[in-house]
Amino acid sequence: MPVLTRLIPSPVVVDINAGALDDLAGLLADQRISASGKLAIAISGGSGARLRERLAPALPGAEWYEVGGGTLDEAIKLADAMKKGHYDAVVGLGGGKIIDCAKFAAARIGLPLVAVATNLSHDGLCSPVATLDNDAGRGSYGVPNPIAVVIDLDIIREAPVRFVRSGIGDAISNISAVADWELSHRETGEAIDGLAAAMARQAGEAVLRHPGGVGEDAFLQVLAEGLVLTGISMSVAGDSRPASGACHEINHALDILYPKRAASHGEQCGLAAAFATHLRGDKETRDLMVEVLRRHGLPVTPGEIGFTDEEFVAAVEYAPKTRPGRYTILEHLDLSTDQIRDAYADYAQAIGS
Repeated sequence: MPVLTRLIPSPVVVDINAGALDDLAGLLADQRISASGKLAIAISGGSGARLRERLAPALPGAEWYEVGGGTLDEAIKLADAMKKGHYDAVVGLGGGKIIDCAKFAAARIGLPLVAVATNLSHDGLCSPVATLDNDAGRGSYGVPNPIAVVIDLDIIREAPVRFVRSGIGDAISNISAVADWELSHRETGEAIDGLAAAMARQAGEAVLRHPGGVGEDAFLQVLAEGLVLTGISMSVAGDSRPASGACHEINHALDILYPKRAASHGEQCGLAAAFATHLRGDKETRDLMVEVLRRHGLPVTPGEIGFTDEEFVAAVEYAPKTRPGRYTILEHLDLSTDQIRDAYADYAQAIGS
């Protein structure tokens, strides 16, 4: 009987621990990513510039590129600047915007990317997608997975705690996203990749059920691993389906309708996941999500991040337009404005708000 297998696109190395940055050059040489040390390193002007001072002596062959923000124009400009050099790899050193710019630039010039995350705000650090602002708003661009992911927990602890909270919301929203995928499979016959779904769900469950807090290495390790696994699950599935359902539709709607007042990605996704779980009638999971989000200081009502109830209702109504063709609990119920308003009132009452 033949044994059938598949190759899973994933990083060659994932290094998550305290002090992981101390021997970045050695790690890249040992993994044959860059034995020469010829690296193009994208950084921000803030934390990235400070890390440059620390890392530059150990990376004498590197060239450093400061990135202004997470826009398509910045990413194209970065690629144009980098293509003039002769590098072994591109390193994105910073938060999500820097890494997404570096992902796009690396793909454009045909070099592997090393993602060195300085915060854990969302699951994009290891995903095959670069999210960049453009003239039409915000776009998602397919890119190869990073060849390596390095997360130094000492650096993560130095970042503002709101970044960790955002990552928590994004990870927990996986549970709602997978539930939507399974709903679509039952109702529309959409194919579901069991491995991708399992990876994304277990990443979310590990964060949801961990008893630790945002300042503890044990919890940060689980969160970092969960975000990496989520990124790989999207590569396995071939799109964002394992980590993006009604939760992300509502998040995108809030970004589009109220661009100047949008909260962090993870804050909005966590809140939206709890509400979507309520719509599916899963009271046990909803209550656990709300309890954990509150424990970590994340919002569970729109008022906690500056939106009125009516604005949230409008976002829920608009949400299906953000992902045409994607079937979630929102498309399944197809609620009217008044029905969404009533559903949110039921949710608020159920969680004691």
